[in-house]
Amino acid sequence: MSGDFDSIFNHHERAVFEAVRAAAPRFAHLATPELLADIACVALNRLPPRYIRHEVDFAFYLTDKERRDNDRAIAEAVSFAFEFVQARRAMRARV
Repeated sequence: MSGDFDSIFNHHERAVFEAVRAAAPRFAHLATPELLADIACVALNRLPPRYIRHEVDFAFYLTDKERRDNDRAIAEAVSFAFEFVQARRAMRARV
């Protein structure tokens, strides 16, 4: 079996990475490459995977409501992830 599996990715990855980068200045104490990667992982794990090959394929099949819902879910997941990592870091500092 052959196939072009290298072109497959989770649609949420790019959007979450962009949202984490955009929010990072508000959380300067968490803005290290390692913590930002942890935050992205937490956020991605809160979202359902949406595997696609081309960004345009995904956008074409979404209604405006689905697009808004998707954007809102990403924003909520990223917000949760920053708060979660911040809380875990504070707990570790106490130990």
